[in-house]
Amino acid sequence: MKIAFISGVSGGIGKTTAVKFMQNGYFVIGQYNTDIKTAQELSKEYPENFFGVKADLSDQGQIFAMLEIIEKSFKHIDVVVNNAGLSLVKLITETQASEWDKLFNVNTKATFLITNHALKSMIEMKKGKIINVSSMWGVVGSSMEVAYSASKSAVIGYTKALAKEVGPSGITVNCVCPGVINTKMNAWLSKEDFDEIKNQTPIGRIGTPQEVAELIYFLASDKAEFITGQVITVDGGYTL
Repeated sequence: MKIAFISGVSGGIGKTTAVKFMQNGYFVIGQYNTDIKTAQELSKEYPENFFGVKADLSDQGQIFAMLEIIEKSFKHIDVVVNNAGLSLVKLITETQASEWDKLFNVNTKATFLITNHALKSMIEMKKGKIINVSSMWGVVGSSMEVAYSASKSAVIGYTKALAKEVGPSGITVNCVCPGVINTKMNAWLSKEDFDEIKNQTPIGRIGTPQEVAELIYFLASDKAEFITGQVITVDGGYTL
């Protein structure tokens, strides 16, 4: 049975992606932080395919503790999905250094630490899939979300460089950049905000977690063996 690590399984995209993998025979190691209820629900529904592990990804010590637990329980990881993310809607002139650091710790540094851990066994096996979840704002940037955009842009650069570095070891690295998706992260948007986004989106609607999960799963599949270093937006054409 193949093993996939997915961070942020308590969120809409993370949970949907975990379910997609488990329904296709994967064993999923799912990271969560405060929402233990969702992790318990996944464990109850898929008792033979899910292992939940709690960690605050803004805390390096907790990340290392989580990785130690994983290493003791699993010999290797076939797929890493760095999905967990933290957002911040704030003028850059009002953004505190501590807020900037927390965003980069969760959105960028955790991706680096988790991936490095998985790469040990992937390089030995000469195979592996790494899928990083960035954002369309990491591609084009967003006013009032400068820190968030910067952290997600860093993930894109990391993806491209890492794909070159580990490609000779048979490992692919790709990046998925969701647009505005119907998840809790975007619950702060008003109806007027959503209507405006829909009007600016060629497809004319908001995206779903399932649509993002389908792309992530495809990139982890054997059908995507010759795809690496790519940055793919799932935004209904919003950033065109």
